[in-house]
Amino acid sequence: MNNKINQFVVLLKAALGLFLSISFGMFLFVLFFEPFPLERFELNSSVVFVAGIAAIAFTIMSLVRITLPWMIQKYDQHQFDPLLPPYANSFLIFILTLLSLAFYIQYVGDIALNILILFKTAIISLFPPISLWLHDLIKGLKQERKALQEEIELYQGKVKKYEDNHHSKEVEFSTDSQYETLKLLISDVAFAKSADNYVELVYKEGEELKSKLLRNTLKNIEQQLKPHPGFIRCHRSYIVNIQYVQKLSKDQNSHWLRILGYKDNIPVSRQYLLNIREAL
Repeated sequence: MNNKINQFVVLLKAALGLFLSISFGMFLFVLFFEPFPLERFELNSSVVFVAGIAAIAFTIMSLVRITLPWMIQKYDQHQFDPLLPPYANSFLIFILTLLSLAFYIQYVGDIALNILILFKTAIISLFPPISLWLHDLIKGLKQERKALQEEIELYQGKVKKYEDNHHSKEVEFSTDSQYETLKLLISDVAFAKSADNYVELVYKEGEELKSKLLRNTLKNIEQQLKPHPGFIRCHRSYIVNIQYVQKLSKDQNSHWLRILGYKDNIPVSRQYLLNIREAL
């Protein structure tokens, strides 16, 4: 039994600030805008009467959102679902608030009920369910945003880990006769250029770009680089590491790439232009 009571206290404390804020907002609204005739009340009496309206709203919100679910279902101390769907939950709070306020206004405030008074009472009764609905909506959006952010961070971590592992790998380029080889880190290869019966490999060494000619075909080099993402053909004579591309430029008739640390432009063929744009 004590655990059951402690559970109720925990749930009420979690919602206490929200319920008090909504009730206090109703108190200020009724007190300053005076939707009901309060002329016959003295100042202190009118404040007490309006405080009763706020207390009714607080009680009904606590009843529908906390007490009834706590009595009917078993919940974890820190998390539980509403007893009814959101729209039914809001409608129940509205109806109970409207009936309670109508009774309170007529029999406690001794204010005769007419169509205008009932209309004002209905408008005021909408305040708690709408406020709770907005609160739940904002809370849900924040939770979705947090979940998406965590998911993005998870994928970013996986991508970074993959890239770190990938860039730390080496690739060994060789001549077609296998007599000469060049071993480089994947992250150091800037681009490869076809040069007749040779391939010019441009790579980073220290803070500078250097090049080396290997007797091979660009097609063979492309096959060696294919398992490593980030390398893309931009021209029939060029394969570039997208990490070294500074920008894509164009004039009326052609496109070209600027490579970090390299003085010459790298041409881009029309057939590869879309792939380059997507990669950048």
